[in-house]
Amino acid sequence: MTLPETTTTTAADAVATTSATTAADGSRPEALRPHAEDAFAPELAALAAVDDRPRPARWRLSPWAVATYLLGGTLPGGTVITPKYVGPRRIVEVAVTTLATDRALLLLGVPGTAKTWVSEHLAAAVSGDSTLLVQGTAGTPEEAIRYGWNYAQLLAHGPSRDALVPSPVMRAMAHGMTARVEELTRIPADVQDTLITILSEKTLPIPELGEEVQAVGGFNLIATANDRDRGVNDLSSALRRRFNTVVLPLPATPEAEVDIVARRVDQLGRSLDLPAVPEGVEEIRRVVTVFRELRDGMTTDGRTKLKSPSGTLSTAEAISVVTGGLALAAHFGDGVLRSADVAAGLLGAVVRDPAADRVIWQEYLETVVRERDGWKDFYRACREVSA
Repeated sequence: MTLPETTTTTAADAVATTSATTAADGSRPEALRPHAEDAFAPELAALAAVDDRPRPARWRLSPWAVATYLLGGTLPGGTVITPKYVGPRRIVEVAVTTLATDRALLLLGVPGTAKTWVSEHLAAAVSGDSTLLVQGTAGTPEEAIRYGWNYAQLLAHGPSRDALVPSPVMRAMAHGMTARVEELTRIPADVQDTLITILSEKTLPIPELGEEVQAVGGFNLIATANDRDRGVNDLSSALRRRFNTVVLPLPATPEAEVDIVARRVDQLGRSLDLPAVPEGVEEIRRVVTVFRELRDGMTTDGRTKLKSPSGTLSTAEAISVVTGGLALAAHFGDGVLRSADVAAGLLGAVVRDPAADRVIWQEYLETVVRERDGWKDFYRACREVSA
Protein backbone atom coordinates (compact mmCIF):
# COMPACT_ATOMS: atom_id res chain seq x y z
CA MET A 1 0.00 0.00 0.00
CA THR A 2 1.27 3.47 -0.88
CA LEU A 3 0.78 5.90 1.96
CA PRO A 4 -0.91 9.24 1.19
CA GLU A 5 1.03 12.43 1.55
CA THR A 6 -0.27 14.78 4.22
CA THR A 7 -1.07 18.19 2.78
CA THR A 8 -3.10 19.76 5.56
CA THR A 9 -1.51 22.93 6.96
CA THR A 10 -2.50 23.98 10.47
CA ALA A 11 -2.32 27.44 11.99
CA ALA A 12 0.71 26.32 13.98
CA ASP A 13 2.41 25.18 10.77
CA ALA A 14 1.74 28.55 9.20
CA VAL A 15 3.22 30.40 12.18
CA ALA A 16 6.29 28.14 12.14
CA THR A 17 6.74 28.60 8.41
CA THR A 18 6.41 32.37 8.66
CA SER A 19 8.84 32.67 11.55
CA ALA A 20 11.32 30.37 9.83
CA THR A 21 11.62 32.73 6.86
CA THR A 22 11.82 36.09 8.62
CA ALA A 23 15.57 36.11 9.28
CA ALA A 24 17.29 39.17 7.85
CA ASP A 25 19.53 37.12 5.58
CA GLY A 26 16.67 34.87 4.49
CA SER A 27 18.08 31.83 6.32
CA ARG A 28 16.13 29.57 8.62
CA PRO A 29 16.82 30.08 12.34
CA GLU A 30 18.86 27.35 14.00
CA ALA A 31 16.84 24.81 15.96
CA LEU A 32 17.29 24.94 19.72
CA ARG A 33 17.84 21.19 19.78
CA PRO A 34 18.61 19.73 16.34
CA HIS A 35 17.75 16.11 15.71
CA ALA A 36 20.67 13.73 16.08
CA GLU A 37 20.96 13.18 12.32
CA ASP A 38 21.31 16.94 11.85
CA ALA A 39 23.53 17.75 14.84
CA PHE A 40 25.99 14.98 13.99
CA ALA A 41 25.63 14.93 10.21
CA PRO A 42 29.40 15.36 9.56
CA GLU A 43 30.20 12.34 11.74
CA LEU A 44 27.54 10.20 10.08
CA ALA A 45 28.84 11.22 6.65
CA ALA A 46 32.43 10.43 7.62
CA LEU A 47 31.41 7.01 8.88
CA ALA A 48 29.45 6.27 5.71
CA ALA A 49 32.47 7.23 3.59
CA VAL A 50 34.78 4.66 5.21
CA ASP A 51 32.18 2.02 6.01
CA ASP A 52 32.80 -0.94 3.69
CA ARG A 53 31.15 -3.59 5.86
CA PRO A 54 27.87 -5.37 5.03
CA ARG A 55 24.73 -3.35 5.77
CA PRO A 56 21.28 -4.78 6.45
CA ALA A 57 18.54 -3.75 4.04
CA ARG A 58 17.96 0.03 3.97
CA TRP A 59 20.48 0.73 6.75
CA ARG A 60 22.56 3.86 6.23
CA LEU A 61 25.52 2.30 8.07
CA SER A 62 26.75 -1.17 8.94
CA PRO A 63 26.22 -2.45 12.50
CA TRP A 64 29.93 -1.84 13.17
CA ALA A 65 29.64 1.79 12.07
CA VAL A 66 26.46 2.32 14.11
CA ALA A 67 28.24 1.04 17.23
CA THR A 68 31.24 3.25 16.47
CA TYR A 69 28.92 6.26 16.09
CA LEU A 70 27.47 5.65 19.56
CA LEU A 71 30.66 4.70 21.38
CA GLY A 72 33.09 7.01 19.61
CA GLY A 73 36.46 6.39 17.99
CA THR A 74 38.92 7.66 15.41
CA LEU A 75 38.40 6.78 11.75
CA PRO A 76 41.25 5.85 9.35
CA GLY A 77 41.26 9.35 7.87
CA GLY A 78 41.65 10.91 11.32
CA THR A 79 38.04 11.99 11.84
CA VAL A 80 37.12 11.79 15.52
CA ILE A 81 33.71 10.35 16.33
CA THR A 82 32.52 11.69 19.67
CA PRO A 83 30.98 9.22 22.13
CA LYS A 84 27.20 9.50 22.39
CA TYR A 85 26.93 6.84 25.08
CA VAL A 86 29.42 6.13 27.85
CA GLY A 87 28.92 2.60 29.10
CA PRO A 88 29.69 -1.07 28.42
CA ARG A 89 30.45 -1.68 24.74
CA ARG A 90 28.64 -5.01 24.80
CA ILE A 91 25.35 -3.31 25.62
CA VAL A 92 25.55 -1.18 22.49
CA GLU A 93 26.61 -4.13 20.35
CA VAL A 94 23.64 -6.21 21.56
CA ALA A 95 21.25 -3.30 20.93
CA VAL A 96 22.54 -2.74 17.39
CA THR A 97 22.51 -6.45 16.59
CA THR A 98 18.92 -6.72 17.79
CA LEU A 99 17.84 -4.08 15.27
CA ALA A 100 19.42 -6.17 12.51
CA THR A 101 17.15 -9.11 13.41
CA ASP A 102 13.38 -9.50 13.35
CA ARG A 103 13.01 -8.68 17.04
CA ALA A 104 12.22 -5.22 18.34
CA LEU A 105 14.46 -3.53 20.91
CA LEU A 106 13.33 -2.52 24.40
CA LEU A 107 15.71 -0.20 26.25
CA LEU A 108 14.92 -0.63 29.93
CA GLY A 109 16.38 1.27 32.86
CA VAL A 110 15.72 3.66 35.70
CA PRO A 111 15.08 7.30 34.77
CA GLY A 112 18.17 9.12 33.61
CA THR A 113 20.08 6.18 32.09
CA ALA A 114 20.06 7.74 28.57
CA LYS A 115 17.36 5.48 27.13
CA THR A 116 15.84 8.23 24.97
CA TRP A 117 19.28 9.53 23.99
CA VAL A 118 20.43 6.07 22.85
CA SER A 119 17.14 5.44 21.07
CA GLU A 120 17.40 8.67 19.09
CA HIS A 121 21.01 8.09 18.05
CA LEU A 122 20.36 4.49 17.07
CA ALA A 123 17.52 5.58 14.79
CA ALA A 124 19.61 8.39 13.33
CA ALA A 125 22.51 6.07 12.52
CA VAL A 126 20.41 3.20 11.19
CA SER A 127 17.75 5.08 9.21
CA GLY A 128 19.03 8.64 9.00
CA ASP A 129 15.79 9.79 10.61
CA SER A 130 15.01 9.80 14.34
CA THR A 131 11.67 11.61 14.03
CA LEU A 132 9.34 8.63 13.54
CA LEU A 133 8.38 8.90 17.18
CA VAL A 134 5.39 7.98 19.33
CA GLN A 135 5.55 9.68 22.73
CA GLY A 136 3.94 7.46 25.31
CA THR A 137 1.61 9.00 27.89
CA ALA A 138 -1.42 7.88 29.86
CA GLY A 139 -3.55 9.44 27.11
CA THR A 140 -1.81 7.94 24.07
CA PRO A 141 -4.58 6.55 21.82
CA GLU A 142 -4.44 3.50 19.59
CA GLU A 143 -4.38 5.77 16.54
CA ALA A 144 -0.93 7.07 17.53
CA ILE A 145 0.47 3.59 16.92
CA ARG A 146 -1.77 2.36 14.10
CA TYR A 147 -3.35 5.14 12.02
CA GLY A 148 -5.98 7.86 12.23
CA TRP A 149 -8.32 9.64 9.87
CA ASN A 150 -8.70 13.07 8.36
CA TYR A 151 -12.29 13.50 9.49
CA ALA A 152 -13.16 16.14 6.90
CA GLN A 153 -12.15 13.72 4.15
CA LEU A 154 -13.77 10.81 5.96
CA LEU A 155 -17.13 12.56 6.29
CA ALA A 156 -17.06 13.88 2.76
CA HIS A 157 -15.90 10.78 0.89
CA GLY A 158 -15.87 7.89 3.35
CA PRO A 159 -12.86 5.70 4.19
CA SER A 160 -10.15 6.05 1.58
CA ARG A 161 -6.40 6.23 1.26
CA ASP A 162 -6.63 10.01 1.03
CA ALA A 163 -8.46 10.15 4.34
CA LEU A 164 -5.95 7.90 6.09
CA VAL A 165 -3.43 9.57 8.44
CA PRO A 166 -0.52 7.16 8.94
CA SER A 167 1.19 6.89 12.31
CA PRO A 168 4.99 7.09 12.64
CA VAL A 169 5.01 3.30 13.04
CA MET A 170 3.03 2.82 9.83
CA ARG A 171 5.37 5.12 7.92
CA ALA A 172 8.38 3.23 9.25
CA MET A 173 6.85 -0.08 8.14
CA ALA A 174 6.11 1.19 4.65
CA HIS A 175 9.57 2.68 4.09
CA GLY A 176 11.77 0.19 5.96
CA MET A 177 12.86 2.56 8.71
CA THR A 178 13.23 2.60 12.48
CA ALA A 179 10.27 3.74 14.58
CA ARG A 180 10.56 4.81 18.20
CA VAL A 181 8.09 4.50 21.08
CA GLU A 182 9.10 6.50 24.14
CA GLU A 183 7.88 5.56 27.63
CA LEU A 184 6.07 2.43 26.48
CA THR A 185 4.99 1.55 30.02
CA ARG A 186 3.10 4.84 30.36
CA ILE A 187 0.78 3.84 27.52
CA PRO A 188 -2.44 2.02 28.60
CA ALA A 189 -2.07 -1.75 28.39
CA ASP A 190 -4.74 -2.22 25.72
CA VAL A 191 -3.01 0.35 23.50
CA GLN A 192 0.39 -1.26 24.11
CA ASP A 193 -0.93 -4.54 22.75
CA THR A 194 -1.62 -2.87 19.41
CA LEU A 195 2.06 -3.53 18.77
CA ILE A 196 1.75 -7.31 19.06
CA THR A 197 0.56 -7.94 15.49
CA ILE A 198 2.93 -5.32 14.11
CA LEU A 199 5.96 -6.91 15.78
CA SER A 200 5.03 -10.56 15.28
CA GLU A 201 3.41 -10.52 11.82
CA LYS A 202 5.14 -7.37 10.51
CA THR A 203 1.71 -6.37 9.23
CA LEU A 204 -0.73 -3.61 10.07
CA PRO A 205 -4.30 -4.42 8.95
CA ILE A 206 -6.61 -1.61 7.79
CA PRO A 207 -10.03 -3.30 7.99
CA GLU A 208 -11.89 -0.14 6.94
CA LEU A 209 -10.23 -0.38 3.53
CA GLY A 210 -9.85 -4.14 3.37
CA GLU A 211 -6.10 -3.62 3.05
CA GLU A 212 -2.93 -3.91 5.07
CA VAL A 213 0.52 -2.38 5.27
CA GLN A 214 3.31 -4.93 5.25
CA ALA A 215 6.67 -3.97 6.67
CA VAL A 216 9.54 -3.93 4.21
CA GLY A 217 13.16 -4.79 4.92
CA GLY A 218 14.82 -2.40 7.31
CA PHE A 219 11.79 -1.84 9.52
CA ASN A 220 12.22 -2.23 13.24
CA LEU A 221 11.10 -0.55 16.44
CA ILE A 222 12.89 0.79 19.50
CA ALA A 223 10.90 1.25 22.70
CA THR A 224 12.03 2.73 26.01
CA ALA A 225 10.56 2.00 29.42
CA ASN A 226 11.24 2.21 33.12
CA ASP A 227 9.53 0.65 36.11
CA ARG A 228 10.39 3.24 38.75
CA ASP A 229 8.01 6.15 38.13
CA ARG A 230 4.37 6.28 39.07
CA GLY A 231 1.79 5.63 36.37
CA VAL A 232 3.59 2.59 34.95
CA ASN A 233 1.56 -0.04 33.07
CA ASP A 234 3.29 -3.42 33.01
CA LEU A 235 3.83 -4.98 29.60
CA SER A 236 1.84 -8.11 28.86
CA SER A 237 3.90 -11.27 28.54
CA ALA A 238 2.79 -11.55 24.91
CA LEU A 239 4.17 -8.11 24.09
CA ARG A 240 7.35 -8.51 26.13
CA ARG A 241 8.18 -11.66 24.14
CA ARG A 242 8.28 -9.56 20.97
CA PHE A 243 11.17 -7.50 22.34
CA ASN A 244 14.77 -8.19 23.08
CA THR A 245 15.33 -6.27 26.33
CA VAL A 246 18.57 -4.40 26.93
CA VAL A 247 18.98 -2.90 30.40
CA LEU A 248 20.90 0.38 30.50
CA PRO A 249 22.69 0.66 33.86
CA LEU A 250 23.57 3.74 35.84
CA PRO A 251 27.21 4.84 35.36
CA ALA A 252 29.48 2.34 37.08
CA THR A 253 31.95 4.82 38.57
CA PRO A 254 31.88 8.45 39.74
CA GLU A 255 34.46 9.32 37.07
CA ALA A 256 32.24 7.91 34.33
CA GLU A 257 29.22 9.85 35.60
CA VAL A 258 31.21 13.09 35.87
CA ASP A 259 32.36 12.57 32.29
CA ILE A 260 28.81 12.00 31.06
CA VAL A 261 27.47 15.07 32.87
CA ALA A 262 30.33 17.28 31.66
CA ARG A 263 29.94 16.17 28.03
CA ARG A 264 26.19 16.64 27.95
CA VAL A 265 26.27 19.97 29.79
CA ASP A 266 28.91 21.18 27.35
CA GLN A 267 26.67 20.26 24.40
CA LEU A 268 23.65 21.96 25.96
CA GLY A 269 25.73 24.97 26.96
CA ARG A 270 26.93 25.58 23.41
CA SER A 271 23.35 25.63 22.13
CA LEU A 272 22.38 28.09 24.90
CA ASP A 273 25.52 30.28 24.69
CA LEU A 274 26.55 29.37 28.23
CA PRO A 275 30.11 29.38 29.61
CA ALA A 276 32.45 26.47 28.94
CA VAL A 277 32.25 23.53 31.34
CA PRO A 278 35.95 22.96 32.25
CA GLU A 279 36.06 25.78 34.80
CA GLY A 280 33.16 24.16 36.66
CA VAL A 281 34.33 20.54 36.72
CA GLU A 282 34.83 20.62 40.50
CA GLU A 283 31.20 21.61 41.05
CA ILE A 284 30.09 18.89 38.64
CA ARG A 285 32.08 16.40 40.68
CA ARG A 286 30.38 17.57 43.87
CA VAL A 287 26.89 17.32 42.38
CA VAL A 288 27.62 13.81 41.09
CA THR A 289 29.04 12.77 44.47
CA VAL A 290 25.94 14.01 46.31
CA PHE A 291 23.62 12.24 43.87
CA ARG A 292 25.52 8.95 44.02
CA GLU A 293 25.78 8.91 47.81
CA LEU A 294 22.11 9.68 48.39
CA ARG A 295 21.11 7.28 45.62
CA ASP A 296 23.24 4.44 47.03
CA GLY A 297 22.46 5.15 50.69
CA MET A 298 26.16 5.15 51.54
CA THR A 299 29.06 7.61 51.45
CA THR A 300 31.76 6.94 48.87
CA ASP A 301 34.19 5.72 51.52
CA GLY A 302 31.63 3.20 52.74
CA ARG A 303 31.82 4.44 56.33
CA THR A 304 28.44 6.14 56.74
CA LYS A 305 25.00 4.80 55.88
CA LEU A 306 22.53 7.35 54.56
CA LYS A 307 18.82 7.60 54.04
CA SER A 308 17.78 7.91 50.40
CA PRO A 309 15.21 10.55 49.35
CA SER A 310 12.14 9.76 47.28
CA GLY A 311 13.54 11.09 43.99
CA THR A 312 15.59 9.05 41.51
CA LEU A 313 18.60 11.42 41.51
CA SER A 314 19.50 10.30 38.01
CA THR A 315 22.34 11.38 35.77
CA ALA A 316 19.82 13.32 33.70
CA GLU A 317 18.82 15.32 36.78
CA ALA A 318 22.46 16.03 37.54
CA ILE A 319 22.81 17.40 34.00
CA SER A 320 19.79 19.62 34.60
CA VAL A 321 21.17 20.93 37.91
CA VAL A 322 24.54 21.80 36.40
CA THR A 323 23.02 23.38 33.28
CA GLY A 324 20.81 25.55 35.47
CA GLY A 325 23.84 26.51 37.53
CA LEU A 326 25.76 27.49 34.39
CA ALA A 327 22.87 29.71 33.35
CA LEU A 328 22.93 31.43 36.74
CA ALA A 329 26.69 31.91 36.49
CA ALA A 330 26.37 33.35 32.98
CA HIS A 331 23.51 35.76 33.60
CA PHE A 332 23.94 36.71 37.26
CA GLY A 333 27.59 35.95 37.99
CA ASP A 334 31.02 36.11 36.42
CA GLY A 335 30.55 33.09 34.17
CA VAL A 336 32.38 30.67 36.46
CA LEU A 337 30.29 27.86 37.94
CA ARG A 338 30.39 27.94 41.74
CA SER A 339 28.66 26.22 44.63
CA ALA A 340 26.06 28.96 45.02
CA ASP A 341 25.00 28.43 41.40
CA VAL A 342 24.18 24.74 41.79
CA ALA A 343 22.83 24.79 45.37
CA ALA A 344 19.25 25.80 44.54
CA GLY A 345 18.90 23.29 41.72
CA LEU A 346 20.37 20.60 43.93
CA LEU A 347 17.83 21.31 46.65
CA GLY A 348 14.99 21.06 44.14
CA ALA A 349 16.28 17.75 42.80
CA VAL A 350 16.73 16.13 46.22
CA VAL A 351 13.71 17.49 48.11
CA ARG A 352 10.68 16.16 46.23
CA ASP A 353 8.67 15.30 49.34
CA PRO A 354 8.81 18.53 51.44
CA ALA A 355 8.37 16.67 54.70
CA ALA A 356 10.46 13.49 54.50
CA ASP A 357 13.08 14.53 51.95
CA ARG A 358 13.92 17.81 53.66
CA VAL A 359 14.85 15.94 56.86
CA ILE A 360 17.06 13.55 54.87
CA TRP A 361 18.77 16.47 53.10
CA GLN A 362 19.43 18.40 56.28
CA GLU A 363 20.86 15.32 57.97
CA TYR A 364 23.15 14.69 54.98
CA LEU A 365 24.37 18.29 55.01
CA GLU A 366 25.21 18.23 58.71
CA THR A 367 26.71 14.76 59.00
CA VAL A 368 28.53 14.43 55.67
CA VAL A 369 28.94 17.70 53.73
CA ARG A 370 29.83 19.82 56.74
CA GLU A 371 32.68 17.51 57.76
CA ARG A 372 34.14 17.00 54.28
CA ASP A 373 37.46 18.73 53.56
CA GLY A 374 37.28 21.40 50.87
CA TRP A 375 33.47 21.51 50.87
CA LYS A 376 32.93 24.47 53.22
CA ASP A 377 31.74 26.81 50.47
CA PHE A 378 29.44 24.10 49.15
CA TYR A 379 28.03 23.49 52.62
CA ARG A 380 27.38 27.21 53.21
CA ALA A 381 25.67 27.61 49.82
CA CYS A 382 23.40 24.61 50.43
CA ARG A 383 22.59 25.75 53.97
CA GLU A 384 21.65 29.20 52.70
CA VAL A 385 19.13 27.96 50.14
CA SER A 386 17.80 25.30 52.54
CA ALA A 387 17.06 27.75 55.35
